[in-house]
Amino acid sequence: MKRILYLLTALLVVYKMVVLTAGCAQIIPPTGGPRDSLPPVLLGAVPKDSTTGFSAKKIILAFDEYVQLEKAQEEIIVSPVPKVMPVIEARLREVSILIKDTLEENTTYSIDFGRSLKDLNEGNPFRNFTYIFSTGSYIDSGSLSGKVTLAETGKVDSTLIAMLHGNFEDSAVAKEKPRYYARLDSLGRFAFKNIAPGKYHLFALKDAGGQKMYMRGSDLFAFYDSVITVGAGAEAIRPVLFAFAEEPEEKKSGSSGRAAPSAKSNAPKKEKKLSYATNLEAGQQDLLSDMIFTFSDSLVAFDENKFHFSDTLFNPVSGYTLSGDTTGKVIRMQYPWQEGQEFKIILEKDIVKDSAGLELAKADTISFKTKKKADYGTLKIRTANLDTSQHIVFLFLKGDKVDKAYPVTSKELNFDLFHTGDYEIRILYDRNQNGKWDTGNYWERLQPEKVISTSKKYTIRANWDNEITIELPVSPPADVMK
Repeated sequence: MKRILYLLTALLVVYKMVVLTAGCAQIIPPTGGPRDSLPPVLLGAVPKDSTTGFSAKKIILAFDEYVQLEKAQEEIIVSPVPKVMPVIEARLREVSILIKDTLEENTTYSIDFGRSLKDLNEGNPFRNFTYIFSTGSYIDSGSLSGKVTLAETGKVDSTLIAMLHGNFEDSAVAKEKPRYYARLDSLGRFAFKNIAPGKYHLFALKDAGGQKMYMRGSDLFAFYDSVITVGAGAEAIRPVLFAFAEEPEEKKSGSSGRAAPSAKSNAPKKEKKLSYATNLEAGQQDLLSDMIFTFSDSLVAFDENKFHFSDTLFNPVSGYTLSGDTTGKVIRMQYPWQEGQEFKIILEKDIVKDSAGLELAKADTISFKTKKKADYGTLKIRTANLDTSQHIVFLFLKGDKVDKAYPVTSKELNFDLFHTGDYEIRILYDRNQNGKWDTGNYWERLQPEKVISTSKKYTIRANWDNEITIELPVSPPADVMK
């Protein structure tokens, strides 16, 4: 009997274990294999790629999987540029190209898909796939490559396009689309392929509107000075273009096109007083800068006799000068500041007046002290390969703005006091020796001044002897790649 009870107990324990194990089991679905990372594969084309004597109106491209087109209008380049773009659509495993324009005789055409053609499931791009055909008896093999650099920074903007014009009139770039155009890569390089031999004008443009024409002086633009010859035994050069934006034109008064506010306008009323701000930092004056007063409106009157500069005991201090700027809003005070000094400035209520006759709300007293030398660092810059005939200027940038500019007239520059912070230093070839970068002008055939970026950050530390060595290029940037 005991043996039977033992066997029943053992069977019950095994049953419970099986049930509990089955209840806790996890069902793991199959993984489906590794992720597809391959781009679509072209199985065939009708008519075939690189067909000559082309006369079809429709092209069918067949792929090994479902495909899609993304940003086709931005990515796909048809060359030569047609008057009417073909209709290009993806459906299942095919891409159809319906030609809407009348094709030119004896002309090689290319359709560059850029990064638009991808598989449907994973989005793997078929990069730079190009379909080529010719209405003549051969495929043109002319090519041209080069680079576009931003003249003001020495850097690259890959959103520009390079353009070739067969019309040599200066105004052609503003009135008609180019014969060919090409994208820039991340290094600013462009490449034209399968273009007809001949002579061309070469341009680059920031084509935000998609017109492929130089419409505004504020657009980034570049032009090559010489005519480019492609093919037919011509020497193969790799041109470099330097892009610039012309200075924007100042708006004429009353030309903004805005309607005058009505009598019932809810716009906030203009304050019945003048206000101003200074460039003091936490009540301290920079030893290396002028003191600047910036007013809320342009001044028509400024009475220096009502400007009082004194020490803390109100003893007058002399040796300063006051001057205004062209906007009428800025008054600049120049004085040989020394460290650790304390001053007061009193502005009488009627010291200034604007065109509406407004004055300061009340007299004002400004108390401040000058910074200490320990707030600055010393700086020594050593240069190699200096050629003073190149009129080099070092541009010191904080962020994207030029903070300081210093002409390089000797192999060593020394600064007893220098503002602290992180700087980028650019090398300017100052053609007109005015200490700043100057833009170009296409209509006057004037190229911009050239700049090279050192692509490094330099940290100037306070109360520290800072030293920098910069190796200058032997010559300015050339207009051809070596």
